[in-house]
Amino acid sequence: MPDDRFTGLLVGFAAELRAAGLAVGSGDVLVYCSALSKLDPSDLVDLYWGGRTTLVNRHDDIDRYDEVFRRFFLGTDGPDPELALVLRASAQAQGSLALPSTEPDEDAQEEDAMLGWMASDVDALKHKSFAACTPTELAALRRIMARIRLTPPRRRTRRSAPARSGPRPDPRRTVRESMRMHGEPARLYWRRRKVRLRPLVLILDISGSMADYSRSLLQFAHSAKRSAGRVEVFCFGTRLTRVTGAMECRRPDEALERAARAAFDWDGGTRIGDSLDAFVRGWARRGVCRGGIVVICSDGLDRGDPAVLAAAMERLSRLCHRLVWLNPHKGDDQAFRPSTLGMMVAAPHIDLLLSGHDLASLEKLAALLPGLN
Repeated sequence: MPDDRFTGLLVGFAAELRAAGLAVGSGDVLVYCSALSKLDPSDLVDLYWGGRTTLVNRHDDIDRYDEVFRRFFLGTDGPDPELALVLRASAQAQGSLALPSTEPDEDAQEEDAMLGWMASDVDALKHKSFAACTPTELAALRRIMARIRLTPPRRRTRRSAPARSGPRPDPRRTVRESMRMHGEPARLYWRRRKVRLRPLVLILDISGSMADYSRSLLQFAHSAKRSAGRVEVFCFGTRLTRVTGAMECRRPDEALERAARAAFDWDGGTRIGDSLDAFVRGWARRGVCRGGIVVICSDGLDRGDPAVLAAAMERLSRLCHRLVWLNPHKGDDQAFRPSTLGMMVAAPHIDLLLSGHDLASLEKLAALLPGLN
């Protein structure tokens, strides 16, 4: 069963539905509570669909269910203030609550305006820097970030596969089909080269100067690992640490906790050149990023030898397909020019420079990624 506070909330919601004329029995309420125990009772979307699945028995009752749901959970005279605060945060995390529309009336217009206000509030939150967000806002952003799906670009392989049309014919298949027809001419068959997702490598700076962004970037890496194909995740401060195994956990908080335990230099110094050199020598030369996209997330404040960084960046740019750098100091400045020594050394080898300081910039990277061919 859900938390006692939420159990009383669910029972009260069922009573409101019953008062509105819906046939909701005690057994339906028990099934509703049991369903929410497997879901997140603080999530408005889970609350809505769990109730609609278990408490609504007739199609004609959906409109009344939507009306009671909006009034009970989103109205001013709704649930307990503390629970209302949790549910509001959940609504902000979802962006807007996508409920089926009811008959257009004045009340519906007011409710739509309230939901639109939530959506605009979340849109503003997406453009707020991670460093300026409160813990509650960061939690809401992490819920949105968990739904980001990354699609790396595709590349053509040397192998081919049968296709309806293509640049070259398939003689074996054509002859085989012709023999089936006792030597009579058959239609011409074709082959086309296969396509495969390019590898995606994320190298994240977790030093002290990136403390305001490192956790959010790791959350983004977790979403990338769960949505894309071949994804490798590395962290570095004073040394390089591979955390791909930690990112395979389904729960983001557990994945970030495992990554923090694996990286002993969390919130420490920064040695970008030595860390990238270790990646090139230990992983890139083995083919981890061959033909792939490498994304480095760092502010460029390097305390190591600039010559080491320059050599590592030059080798890495030759081993990968595209090299992307996320620098939170760039922000929304379109005329940004690198001011730190590390960024000035790395700039000639970077194919794409983005900010990565807020959720909107990470969504921009997700949108640009499929086109990096």
